[in-house]
Amino acid sequence: MPNRRLIIGDVHGHYDGMMTLLEKLAPGEEDQVYFLGDLVDRGPKSAQVVDFVKNSPYRCLMGNHEQLMLNALPEVGKNTSAWQAWLYSGGHSTINSYQEAGMMPRDHLQWMRSLPVFLDLGDVWLVHAGIHPNLPLSQQTEAEFCWIRREFHNIPKPYFNNKLIIIGHTITFTFDGIEPGTLVQGQGWLGIDTGVYHAKSGWLTGLDINNKKVYQVNVLHRNKVRILPLEEVVTQLKRPSFLARLRYVRP
Repeated sequence: MPNRRLIIGDVHGHYDGMMTLLEKLAPGEEDQVYFLGDLVDRGPKSAQVVDFVKNSPYRCLMGNHEQLMLNALPEVGKNTSAWQAWLYSGGHSTINSYQEAGMMPRDHLQWMRSLPVFLDLGDVWLVHAGIHPNLPLSQQTEAEFCWIRREFHNIPKPYFNNKLIIIGHTITFTFDGIEPGTLVQGQGWLGIDTGVYHAKSGWLTGLDINNKKVYQVNVLHRNKVRILPLEEVVTQLKRPSFLARLRYVRP
């Protein structure tokens, strides 16, 4: 087992905050770093975020925003509805970042297509959005792993008996009673997307799961940093908020 397993929530184009977080995490050669997806959209430097992660030794999952970008920019042809859906979800800022950086996204798109939708680390199972509680793994699709909300958040008992599922995707303060910057714990799962792009939060979270320590950077407050024991920054879920209760419809 490596010294540390470091798990980073949704970055959403916040390159400077990501680099500050990595500086504080200071991963060594024996540590492993994992990104939960949604590197792109909404923040100002998606192109730089993707370029860094792609060329790093770190691993990354497919998020729903990577899916949106891939659907909008297919290898052949043009999908107008997918393009509009991507722009509506923050794609404008991603396009601007590639233009400002003078990058072509072609090799980035190829890399995104290769991203896994989950990673099994033994006692920890990483996925962007969650997992459908009523389906075996063999019947689940990218849609479940990248988009699901209500069915997973309301899971009555852990999906795995011996694995903690760690997710991004749903900003933690959208659950009732959860303050911005706080992580949320459900039945067998832990949510660490603290809403870096949102004006109500600004927190980007990295989790050292081996040592149960949370590293956070606030991009709205000059990259303010805090490092806390997991137990001090996690709240047990009682009832999902309206956003978290939004129903996922399986295609």
